[in-house]
Amino acid sequence: MGDFVDRGFYSVETFLLLLALKIFCVHGGLSPSIQTLDQIRAIDRKQEVPHDGPMCDLLWSDPEDMQGWGVSPRGAGYLFGHDVVAQFNAANSIELICRAHQLVMEGYKWHFSETVLTVWSAPNYCYRCGNVAAILELDEHLDRDFTIFEAAPQESRGIPSKKPQPDYFL
Repeated sequence: MGDFVDRGFYSVETFLLLLALKIFCVHGGLSPSIQTLDQIRAIDRKQEVPHDGPMCDLLWSDPEDMQGWGVSPRGAGYLFGHDVVAQFNAANSIELICRAHQLVMEGYKWHFSETVLTVWSAPNYCYRCGNVAAILELDEHLDRDFTIFEAAPQESRGIPSKKPQPDYFL
């Protein structure tokens, strides 16, 4: 769920995806304003991300070992507990919430008895965190396989080649 996937080709946040109708993929997490997937489908996504409300919550909320909802220290979104996840998953016949949004040093992290999964796919985040990254691969039976990788060594990254620029624009 890197930047291109999160923002899409036209920089419109793509924050909902259902895989085989069992896995809910979201950038951040859940919202206290949303109980069903139909409510998410009804959100106008062709807009700037608001500072609060359901769209903001889906992008910036995080799981936390707690009951119910809590105030997020990020200043946007909420913290949500295992009971919130259990209720949302049951109401929507979802087995797993798969998300990104939070740095995980090991590349991925399970929450709440494997009902929420954080997958982090940016190795050595900001060139200083020293974390590994992960990719989750699912087969046709939704069996899971993780690939863990480290950042490429600095000396092997190189500088992208420059494309020739026209002398003028038409």
